[in-house]
Amino acid sequence: MRYAVYFVPAADDPLWSFGTRWLGRDPETGAAYAQSARHAAITEEPRRYGFHATLKPPFSLADGQTADALDAAIQAFARAQRPFNVARTKLAALGRFLAVVPAIDAPALHALADACVRDFDRFRAPSDAADLAKRRQKGLTARQDAYLVRWGYPYVFEEFRFHLTLTGPLDPETLAQTQRELASPLLEAPLAVREIALFEEPAAGAPFALKRRFALGSV
Repeated sequence: MRYAVYFVPAADDPLWSFGTRWLGRDPETGAAYAQSARHAAITEEPRRYGFHATLKPPFSLADGQTADALDAAIQAFARAQRPFNVARTKLAALGRFLAVVPAIDAPALHALADACVRDFDRFRAPSDAADLAKRRQKGLTARQDAYLVRWGYPYVFEEFRFHLTLTGPLDPETLAQTQRELASPLLEAPLAVREIALFEEPAAGAPFALKRRFALGSV
């Protein structure tokens, strides 16, 4: 069983409805949405994780830690934060996949992700040799490799880029076609950062489920 801390739009945010329906699955309710064969193929990889942006990447619990303790820590962390807005987002190609990203610098997002990486690391079991080797197959810089060893993931801090993933890796023609299909004012709107969420992977390879939302600044 693994856990992750993700950003998700509020349940009543049109972006949440769009993202879950586009990916074909609501990780909070378990609802599945009909897709064409082509659509299902291009969203297969992100569908398993659910519509989200990563803050603390998936991890197994360290010895002595519990899911209840993690839940309580996230609640306390969220209460200490303040909600904020990102002025504008955009649809972008990140390598071979498409995602919604900030259209301007968003230091508050980076600060939130950095704090999640640090604050919840005490709950993370160390990466084993197999996981390290798997990550290194993609080719990492020296800094990314150092982050992998220390934090269990190479794309944190300076290497972090906030993104709400919409597709798996695509060939150039499919990427361009899908980018045209996804063009929408909804993906070029302000982003309200009001909540973070605890996700759970109940078994290796199983779909991630949204277990609980935590409102930022709540009392």
